[in-house]
Amino acid sequence: MGVFVFLPLVLPLTAWPVARLAEQHLHPRSATCLLAGVAAVLAVCSTLCLGLIMVVGTAQLPGNPLPDGWSDPEVRAAVPYDEIAGRAAIPALAAVAVAGVRTLWRHLRVRRRAARALAGLPGSRVAVLPDGAPYAYALPARRPGPGRIVVSTAMLARLDSRERRALFAHERAHLAGRHHRYLLAVQLAARANPFLLPLRTATEFCTERWADEEAAQAVGDRRVTARAVGKAALITRHAPMAGLASFAVPGPVPRRVAALLRPGPPVRGWPSALTPAGIAALVAAAGTLASALSSVNATVALFLVLQAATPL
Repeated sequence: MGVFVFLPLVLPLTAWPVARLAEQHLHPRSATCLLAGVAAVLAVCSTLCLGLIMVVGTAQLPGNPLPDGWSDPEVRAAVPYDEIAGRAAIPALAAVAVAGVRTLWRHLRVRRRAARALAGLPGSRVAVLPDGAPYAYALPARRPGPGRIVVSTAMLARLDSRERRALFAHERAHLAGRHHRYLLAVQLAARANPFLLPLRTATEFCTERWADEEAAQAVGDRRVTARAVGKAALITRHAPMAGLASFAVPGPVPRRVAALLRPGPPVRGWPSALTPAGIAALVAAAGTLASALSSVNATVALFLVLQAATPL
């Protein structure tokens, strides 16, 4: 196998072009699903391969509980510099585990804090909080349900009636699309492999664009929605609940506004293959698919090597 065993650790780099192309040419809904799925697959492959490299590289250490066959020279030959790579994989895996647990714990803590803050309010789908800080975000339900929209009085005071409709439609789209799941998936993927950070950023942008498009359709006026997004971004300093979908989430707000001032994106998917953008999109998609298949192949091959060396 040689150096190819390390492919799952570095191949996420090839997904960067498709992230940019998906942002620009795909409908935000399709781009969100695509990017989150690619990030999850590549993160699982890289983490699993890292674990297998650690197993091969440390199997020959005295006192380990692994099968004796895993320390055979034939098995160790599958990983170049097996001792160095195996020992380096130990802190890397520990860092991945700690980062993943911290991300999950922070996500659950934010949701619990928000749920406790709303515990004494009526159980309507919209919770208006008397607060001088302008904010609005979607709070998913802890149990199967529609969730709630949380908005401050300061935010409502800065928007007119049509802009408020756009705000509520935007947050309803976050809840209906379960956008928090996509966001959590790409956050965990980026913790597992830092090369996936651009996919996380692209997915965060696409979820907001998805909700923007749903809001514009519900309001029936793209300019009103663009004006509401711009106003909310100007008056909001930061997201009050990190990790939850927010109307004025930090990021490329000018790109969101510019997209809303143009005609809505087509739902048909990729641009035509006869255009330069279509050719670039196909090449990037083919590269990403090849990367995912190579990652899976390298991971499975190393797993089969270990399985063949395991005594019956």
